[in-house]
Amino acid sequence: MSDHSEVAYSTADGNDYAEHEATYNFFIGLVKYGTAAVVLIVVLMAIFLL
Repeated sequence: MSDHSEVAYSTADGNDYAEHEATYNFFIGLVKYGTAAVVLIVVLMAIFLL
């Protein structure tokens, strides 16, 4: 049978941790500001639709 050794992702070729961190930070920013926008919309609906 072939050798199925454990893959070491920290030493694998092609890992671009700087790009990974930039993408993660962009995603976190979208979640943060998206949540704030939804909260603002709900508050404005509560004010103007009651």
